[in-house]
Amino acid sequence: MERQQFDVVVIGAGPGGYVAAIKAAQEGKKVCLIDKHFLGGTCLNVGCIPTKTLLASAHVLHQVKHAADFGIATGPVSFQYAQMKARKDGVVEKMRKSLEGLLLANKITILRGHAEFISPREIKVKGQDNALLYAENTIIATGSEPLDIPAFPCDHERVFNSTSILELTELPKTLAIIGGGYIGCEFASLFAELGVQVIILEALPSIVALQGKAIAEALTRAFVKKGIDIQTGVMVEGIDRAGEGLSIRLKDRPPLVCDRALVSVGRKISSSGLSLEKAGIAVGEKGAIPVSDKMETSVPGIYAIGDVTGKFLLAHVASHQGIVAASNAAGKTAFMHYEAIPAVIFTDPEIATIGLTLEQAQEAGYKAVIGKFPFQALGKSVAAMQTEGFAQMVVDERTGQILGAQVVGNEASNLIAEMGIAMTNELTLDCVIDTVHAHPTVAEAWLEAALLANDTPIHFPPKVKR
Repeated sequence: MERQQFDVVVIGAGPGGYVAAIKAAQEGKKVCLIDKHFLGGTCLNVGCIPTKTLLASAHVLHQVKHAADFGIATGPVSFQYAQMKARKDGVVEKMRKSLEGLLLANKITILRGHAEFISPREIKVKGQDNALLYAENTIIATGSEPLDIPAFPCDHERVFNSTSILELTELPKTLAIIGGGYIGCEFASLFAELGVQVIILEALPSIVALQGKAIAEALTRAFVKKGIDIQTGVMVEGIDRAGEGLSIRLKDRPPLVCDRALVSVGRKISSSGLSLEKAGIAVGEKGAIPVSDKMETSVPGIYAIGDVTGKFLLAHVASHQGIVAASNAAGKTAFMHYEAIPAVIFTDPEIATIGLTLEQAQEAGYKAVIGKFPFQALGKSVAAMQTEGFAQMVVDERTGQILGAQVVGNEASNLIAEMGIAMTNELTLDCVIDTVHAHPTVAEAWLEAALLANDTPIHFPPKVKR
C-alpha cells in the first residue's frame, strides 16, 4: 500500500476535528480528516442537533397549547411523534451533506475508516477506505460515547442511552431517567412536554448539582410544576423486564415500575483502539489524553482536542481547542484558556452558566456578591409571558471583576454570550453598567443585575437599610 503524506491528519470529524481540519487548511496545510462514522460526530448526528430539533418541535407544541393566553384560537391540538423524529433525521442529513461540501471546498481529503497509530508519524486506516498515512502533525479528536453501566446495561429496546432513544418513533406512557445531569434533564423536559410521565432518579441530593444551588432549585421548581417526578438520593441497583415494561430495583426503596428507561449517567472517553502506545502518547485517568495549553500531547507534533482530553465535554470547547491545535500545528502560537466557558442546558426553562457560581467564588477566597434580577420585573418578559427565571451575576466586591453568571429562563442560551464577551475581555461591573442596553429586550436583565450587584438598582426596590 502506497503511503500518503499530509501536513496535518485529524482523527475524528466531530465539532473539534472538522473545525481543526478547516483551520489547518486555511493555513495552507495539506489536510486529511478521518472518521469511522458520520461526519459531524456525536454533536451533529446523535447529540446537540437532533436533540435540539426535537426540543424545537416540543417548543412549538407548547406555544400552540397556550395560544389562547395570547387571544389566539386554535381548536384541538395533536401531534405525531414519528413525524417529529422524521424531521429530526432530515435536519441531521441536510447538515451532514452541507458539512461534507464545506470540507471538500477547503480541499480536505476525507477518509472513512478506523485510524490507529503505527508510529508517532504513521497512521493506518481500515474500513470503507484503507490507507497508510504519514503525518507531520496529528490532531486526535475521537470524542466520547454514552457510559454503559454493567449493573443495568442498555438493550436499546426498553433501556436506552442518549443515542438510541433518539430512534424512538412511539412514545412510552412512563419513562424513568437514571441521572439528573444536563443530558437527563433535557430529555426529561422534552418528553414531559409531549405528555410522557417522567421520573428522574438521581443519586446526588439534587438535579443539575454541578450548576450550583440557585440553578438546581430553580429547575427543580419548574420541573415539579410540569409534573415531573424528581427522586434524589436514589441508588439504582438493576433493571428487570416486567411484562411489557420494566421494574427498576432501588437501594432501600420499593422497585419502580415504568414502560421504558433512559440511562444518562455520563460519558466515557473514546481513546482506546488508537494504539496510542505505539506513538508514545501518555494516557491519563479514564482514558483522557493529557495536553498542554497549546493542546499538544506528551509527543511533539501530536495534539488532542475535545472530549478525549477530559477537559470540558462541550462541542464549542472542542471547536475552540481545534482552532488552537491547528494554529500550533501550522507553526503559529496559540493557547487555550478555560476561565470563560459558557454552558447551556436546553431544558424548559433554559439554563446557561459561565465562570464561577457564588459558592465556588466564595470557596476560592473572593469576597463575592451577586446581582440577581428576576424576569418577572422585565418588560419584554412580561409582554411575552416568559417571566419564569432570572439573570444573575457573581462579582468580586473589592474589584468589580465579573467572576461568573447564571441564567434561568427564556433566551438563556443567547443571553450568556454577553457575559462570555465581558469575562473573556476582563470587563468589570462598571463596564456592563455603562453599556446602553436596548429596550425592551431580555438582555436588559444584565444591566439590572449589574445595578443590583452595585447596590444601585433602578427597576427593583433598594435593599432595606438596617
